[in-house]
Amino acid sequence: MMKQTMRRLAAVTCLFSLPVLAGEQIDYQWDNEMFSGYLATPSSVEKGSVVIIHDWDGLTEYEQQRADMLAGMGYRVFALDMFGKGNRPQTLEAKRAATGALYKDRARMQTLIQAGMEAAKSQGIEAPVVAGYCFGGTVTLELARNPQQMPVSGYASFHGGLETPSGQAYSQDIAPLFIAHGGADKAVPMSEFAQLINELEAANLDYWSQVYAGAPHAFTVFGSERYREQADKQSWQAFNQFLSEQLSVDLANQQGI
Repeated sequence: MMKQTMRRLAAVTCLFSLPVLAGEQIDYQWDNEMFSGYLATPSSVEKGSVVIIHDWDGLTEYEQQRADMLAGMGYRVFALDMFGKGNRPQTLEAKRAATGALYKDRARMQTLIQAGMEAAKSQGIEAPVVAGYCFGGTVTLELARNPQQMPVSGYASFHGGLETPSGQAYSQDIAPLFIAHGGADKAVPMSEFAQLINELEAANLDYWSQVYAGAPHAFTVFGSERYREQADKQSWQAFNQFLSEQLSVDLANQQGI
């Protein structure tokens, strides 16, 4: 058992030697708007599919690195674009404007999720686990509350916004959720985390939740002042386990096992 544990920890450590980007840009169109996603494919047998939703910077090298890390583990990954091709906000004001517009227009947010999921499907993504970071975590939970036609095997939010908008709720027939939250997150207070857990319990949903001591908002973002290596590695390891369990369950269901 100890040897197995050490091998798992070694594998996680190796993953944080960030890969040279090896995926490809995938442009797609929706209602006369152009978007630019990113596809990363495994070199050997595929374990399943993952969709990544970006933070308020837009789809940048950060999400591409995460996609390549997952592809290196055997997953087929598509990172979708919520802002539009070429729209990668640089200033705080531009980032707040890009995300704020979608927070105010949930119908458009859901439309852009659908556009990205359709693009993912066209690239061979099937029954994915959907994972989002910061703004992307908020969008992931928006999808969980408003499921679409493509089957989803799980939802994962890393330091995302957790508050449920008025008029929305979680149903009892959605896939399990994984919530990774920083204990020192001042942007999303623990009161929101506790409220979300209450909602998930009330809906009788299957979920995983972890709070990481001393971790601020955006604690997984490589190279940032808020990055916390221990919390990042712990949440990544937990996410790997979540992926393994959820995608294995989905594969078994597909095969009638």
